[in-house]
Amino acid sequence: MKIINFGSINIDHVYSVDHFVRPGETLSSKDYAVFSGGKGANQSIALARANADVVHVGKIGLDGIWLQEKMEKEGIDTHLVKIVKAPTGHAVIQVNSEGENAIIIHGGANETFKSADIKKALKTAEAGDIVLLQNEINAVDKILKHTKDKDLKVVFNPAPMTDAVKEYPLELVDIFIINETEGEALSGESKPEKIIKAMGKLYPKSAVVLTLGKKGVLYSEGKTVIKVDALKVKAVDTTGAGDTFIGYFLAELSRGIKIEKCLKAAVKAASICVTRKGAADSIPRLEVYI
Repeated sequence: MKIINFGSINIDHVYSVDHFVRPGETLSSKDYAVFSGGKGANQSIALARANADVVHVGKIGLDGIWLQEKMEKEGIDTHLVKIVKAPTGHAVIQVNSEGENAIIIHGGANETFKSADIKKALKTAEAGDIVLLQNEINAVDKILKHTKDKDLKVVFNPAPMTDAVKEYPLELVDIFIINETEGEALSGESKPEKIIKAMGKLYPKSAVVLTLGKKGVLYSEGKTVIKVDALKVKAVDTTGAGDTFIGYFLAELSRGIKIEKCLKAAVKAASICVTRKGAADSIPRLEVYI
């Protein structure tokens, strides 16, 4: 099965700092670099590097043509990436001495999706295909509604989390992939076990993958709960870890691999990602990391 990813494509401006800038503070960076980014593009690259069949649906400005070319070189089908008049989305990323990040995003072209784009993309879908969504583009609610009458598996990563997410038709989501912050916002609970339980009550037909950083990951579907521990590594930059996890998890899932093995593969790939700088550039390749 293929994975159709409706996702953001960004230019990432990354600044290395001792600590995150505080209100009223002017802070000099120790280093600066430009990377390809956007949760959508990062997840498509992770999928491609995990040897999945991925079609990316996205929008860029003229300043982002190099991003599309880079995605094509990764083996991603980009025939549904459209060039528009708006500037390419971009992110300003601070990475502190602990490898943690703080991010400001400007949507740009990512916020120009229309119903016609959605319909055109879903015409390529076949029964059993996976539709992947994040929350860095507009029209997520419309995309969910358009998948309703098709035999597709819908996976939603509600990042960045906003109040609008709760207004989406989330009952149409087959798998939520969330971190603790997103889980708390959706469920009203703060402890992992309670988040999982509350999500099960709110969305009984959905599976939930709850990533816990250094504590690993929890998976819940009905009465089934699976816990996979994280691997101990020295983190340099956590920027692309979540996207790497999602890409490898879904790549394995698309090949019919059992859930626990999908989770373990995703955890291993994410653990490698955090030992490298950058987002997309830090995602490991399947043939190398295995």
